Amino acid sequence: MMQLSILDQVPISKGSDAHSALKHSAELAELADQWGYKRYWFAEHHSTRGLASTAPEIMIAHIAAKTANIRVGSGGVLLPQYSPFKVAENFRQLEALYPGRIDLGIGRSPGGTTKTRLALTDGVHKSLHEFPRQLQDLVSFLTDSVPSGHDYFGIKASPLTDSPPEVWLLGLGENSAKLAGSMGAGYVFGHFISPARGKNAFQSYRESFRPSPFFKRPQSLAAVFVVCAESDEKAEELCLSQDLWLLRVEKGLDSLVPSIEEAKSAAYTAADKKKLAQNRSRMVIGSPQTVKRKLLELSERYQTDEFMILTNVYRFEDKKQSYERLAELF
Repeated sequence: MMQLSILDQVPISKGSDAHSALKHSAELAELADQWGYKRYWFAEHHSTRGLASTAPEIMIAHIAAKTANIRVGSGGVLLPQYSPFKVAENFRQLEALYPGRIDLGIGRSPGGTTKTRLALTDGVHKSLHEFPRQLQDLVSFLTDSVPSGHDYFGIKASPLTDSPPEVWLLGLGENSAKLAGSMGAGYVFGHFISPARGKNAFQSYRESFRPSPFFKRPQSLAAVFVVCAESDEKAEELCLSQDLWLLRVEKGLDSLVPSIEEAKSAAYTAADKKKLAQNRSRMVIGSPQTVKRKLLELSERYQTDEFMILTNVYRFEDKKQSYERLAELF
C-alpha cells in the first residue's frame, strides 16, 4: 500500500511573512494528521529570506504537540555543523515527549555558503569527510553502544527512552545509500533535488542494508515535488510559481515564492527555459489521475512504497487542496 508523507521547507510567499508561513505549516500538519499522512518533516535552511524552517527540532516539538498520530521529524538536521552528542540528546528529548512518533532525518549538506557554515560552527572549520564518523557516533549515542575505546565511552545521551527515534539518512546517490544501509538507517532519496541516480541508489541501499535497533528490514522513501489539481491544465498553471521560485533559488536570487501572475509575466532567457524543462523531471504535476499514475511508475522504478511530498505553490489554499487530493488517491 502506498504511503504519503510531507516535507515542509516552510516557504514564504511574496507579500507574506515567516509568522504566516509557520501558522500555515501548523494548520497543514493538523490536516495531514486527519488525512492519514504518515510523516510530517521539516527541512533545515539558513540565511534565506524565503524559507522559514531553520530549526527542525523546535518545529517538531511544536507540531507534535498539535497532532495525535502522524510521525514528526527532520528532513534533515545538517549533522556536519553540529555535535552528534547534542543532536542525540535533542532527539531523545523529543522521543521522551512523544514516544514512538519522532523521526531523525540526517543530511550531509553544508547548509549554505562557506560564510554561513562558519557562522553555524562558530568559526570552526569542520570537514564534510568527517560525516560517516559523525553519523556512527550519533547512532552509538542513540543506542547506548559507544565502544570502550571511544573518547566518549561512558557518556549517555539523555533522557533515557525505551526506544530510539527512527534514524533516516538523506541522500542523492549510491554512497549515501550504502552508508544508510550499513548503519541500518532508513534512506530518503532526494528526487526533488536530482533524480538521475535514484534507481541505483535504492538498489545499493537494499543490497547494503544490515538490521539495526532502528529497522529490521530496509525502509526507504523518495522525496518529490508534487502539484495536484482538478485538471492537468490547472496543475500546470499552479506550478508556474514553483517553477520560477526554483529557478531563482538555483541562481541565488529571491527565494520568496512568486505569484502565478508574476511567473507568467517574467522574462525567461533560452537558458532559463531549458532549465525550467529540466527541473520538471524533479516534479510530478497533474490531475489526480495523472499524479497517481506517475507516482505508481516511480514506485515501480524505485521499488519503494512511500513518497514524501513537497508542494511550494504561491497560495496556501492551493497547497492544501493539492495535499488533500493526494491523500484521497491511496
